[in-house]
Amino acid sequence: MLVLATDTSGKQGSIALAEGEPDGTCRVLEVWPLAGGMFSAELVPQVAALLAKHGFSQHDIAAFAVASGPGSFTGLRVGLAAIKALGEVLGKPIAAVSLLEAVAVAGSSTGRVLAALDAGRSQVYGGEYLVGEPTRSIGERLLTREEFLAAAELSRAITPDAVLALVAREAGRSIEEIERPTSAAVARLGWKKILAREIVSPADLDANYIRRTDAEIFHQNS
Repeated sequence: MLVLATDTSGKQGSIALAEGEPDGTCRVLEVWPLAGGMFSAELVPQVAALLAKHGFSQHDIAAFAVASGPGSFTGLRVGLAAIKALGEVLGKPIAAVSLLEAVAVAGSSTGRVLAALDAGRSQVYGGEYLVGEPTRSIGERLLTREEFLAAAELSRAITPDAVLALVAREAGRSIEEIERPTSAAVARLGWKKILAREIVSPADLDANYIRRTDAEIFHQNS
């Protein structure tokens, strides 16, 4: 079954086209990069171009997987809006995938792990997972760097961000540094969620920001 996955959570994004099998395997046909800052203009035309390149149309898509965050507020909104619209029009299932889960399963460790992403402002997006078959979420939250270092003492830490890896190592923590997951990882995780019926309707699909937007903070403090 044809799976279309998108990731617009970071400075650079991507689209993946994959074929999912009933046994849970998911073969990625191609990952198509998206230029940062151009998601709103590029995403839908590039989806059409990728499908056409492989001889498909949007009607061949059997399921969608989308990176729901955490990450760029603007980027996430663009990616989610596109998948909401496609999912609504085509009536196909949607799986929302946390980037922290993608980080957790991309590492070499099983059992309890701490997936970490740089949130800026000396903060860290942290997600604790029990990695296995299946992988289960313990919880995700926004951490200070001190809280991140404390959590890294209890769980095997994994990050794609060099700055966090350096902070951890300088504090004497063990951490695994990986490549940042792309829409290929979103496709694979999303397909497993589709098979497990862990799906979300277009109306309920929402971003997993973890940290509130500046507008929300301003509104609360005004």
